[in-house]
Amino acid sequence: MRSAPWVEPALESADLLVPLPLSKERLQERGYNQAHELACALDASKVAHGLLLRILHTAPQSALPRTQRLHSVQDAFAIDPLHASRLKNKRVVLVDDVMTSGASLHAAAHALRHAGAAHITALVFARTE
Repeated sequence: MRSAPWVEPALESADLLVPLPLSKERLQERGYNQAHELACALDASKVAHGLLLRILHTAPQSALPRTQRLHSVQDAFAIDPLHASRLKNKRVVLVDDVMTSGASLHAAAHALRHAGAAHITALVFARTE
């Protein structure tokens, strides 16, 4: 992931790395959050685990038609109110494993922006067609 031309500068200027969270159901199914593992490998000292919460369990994005993807995750994310102040005027790198339509990243970025993040960059390991 670091070999992409713009990744190193984004990581260096980031205040926080925020892994895209899984729902409790999906986390139990998988046993780990792959986005969290990627974020820790990139820079464990900047990982803000538990700041961004997934409050709705949704069908996997890859199983939905594009038109339903945006709607299904629209209100799926929230910021932990006890830690929201950590986002004020911060530069955030949102980390995920795979981007399909970008709907989950968009919804998560919306929650981060609403909580006061000044700049948000998304970083994914892979992209589907």
